[in-house]
Amino acid sequence: MNEELLRWTAYRTVPWRNGGGTTREVAEGAHWRVSVADVAGDGAFSHFPDTDRVITPVEGEGMRLTVSGTGHQVFPLAPFALPGDAPTHCHLPSGPVRNLNVMTRRGRATARVRIVDVTAAGDTETVCERDETVLVMPVTEGLALLAPDGTETPLARLDCAHGAGRGMLRLRGEGAMAEIRITTPH
Repeated sequence: MNEELLRWTAYRTVPWRNGGGTTREVAEGAHWRVSVADVAGDGAFSHFPDTDRVITPVEGEGMRLTVSGTGHQVFPLAPFALPGDAPTHCHLPSGPVRNLNVMTRRGRATARVRIVDVTAAGDTETVCERDETVLVMPVTEGLALLAPDGTETPLARLDCAHGAGRGMLRLRGEGAMAEIRITTPH
C-alpha cells in the first residue's frame, strides 16, 4: 500500500467556484477530490457537472439543504450524498458549519463515507483493496496512526491518512474518524 500522512495545517485553501466561501483541499486523484469547506452563511452550492458529492458536517449543528426542490436536514457526522449538478441551496439555522466534502466524477469513480467510532479497547483497522483509495480522517482528538512496526503517529483533528492499493491503515486511541473509500473501475 502506498501511504501518505496529510496534515490539516498544510492543506491548501482555495475559493469556491461560486465565490461564496473557501475550501481546504485534502487530497485528489484523476476523478475525485476530498476537501473541507467552511460554510458561513446561507446560499447556493457551486454547480459541478457530472459529479456526485458526499457531504458530512464535521463542525457545527448541521444544515438544511434543498436539492432539486426537495428539503433535507443534514445532521452532524451524518454523510449525505447528492448530485453535484443538482440545484442546491443551503440554509444554516444554527450558524456556520464545516463540511467534509467528497466529490467523484460520475461513471469514473464512486465514494462511500462513514463515521467510525474508535475505542480504547483495540486498534481499528481499515482494509484497502487493490482498486481502492482509502482516507481516514479523525473528526475528534485522541487518535494516532499505527505503523506496522507499532510506532504511533498522533493525528490532529482533520489530519488525514491516505492509502492506495492493497493494504491496511490502523488507528489507535479513542474518538471518531471519517472513513472515505473511493473506487475507480477499470
